[in-house]
Amino acid sequence: MYDTSKHFTVIRVAIVDDDEEFRNGLSWIISQTDGYDLTGIYKNYTDALHGISERLPDVVLMDIGLPGKSGIECVRDLKVQFPQVQFVMQTVYADDENIFQSLRAGASGYLLKKTPSSAFLQAISDAHGGGAPMSGEIARKVLNYFQTPAPRSGPDYQLSEREVEVLKALTEGHSYKSIADKLFVSVHTVRFHLHNIYDKLHVASRAEAVAKVMKEKVL
Repeated sequence: MYDTSKHFTVIRVAIVDDDEEFRNGLSWIISQTDGYDLTGIYKNYTDALHGISERLPDVVLMDIGLPGKSGIECVRDLKVQFPQVQFVMQTVYADDENIFQSLRAGASGYLLKKTPSSAFLQAISDAHGGGAPMSGEIARKVLNYFQTPAPRSGPDYQLSEREVEVLKALTEGHSYKSIADKLFVSVHTVRFHLHNIYDKLHVASRAEAVAKVMKEKVL
């Protein structure tokens, strides 16, 4: 059994994936690890909508390439009903369009399926703790997007210098605590700035903020 004794809170996890071998392997790891409670395993959009609504998880590992309606559509529909649930996308491919659409739909993280099992467990914990876990290859794509010089095409949201720093850290996948440590402020102060940022951007969540930044080149 995997040793995760450092976890004091049991995280409820659901898996949505049509790949039986991958689904079974991931579910075995989660069910055998202390600190995680596997609430359900689903292979398509319809099963996920019904099952997740009946037994609500904290974090959902969502495959993008589901049969019928995609995992992105599934996240979009579930996020409306259960905004408190965190969704981490999992896929074989790291194409920019799926990354953007997933974030816009409400996903909190994005992992490639070749990611080691231990990293999946850490990603679940990170997403549950307010972070935005991403495979290294995905994180580089996101960073490259922001580092590529481009004229700002979006409106000026009148963000303060500190709000820009907080928002940039948010888009890089930092948790609230990590942002606080990075900027030498309290978590309460970070939450205060995020509240103002969300108001100015007219969004209601981290995922919506990141998607808006990417789409409108806010930073």
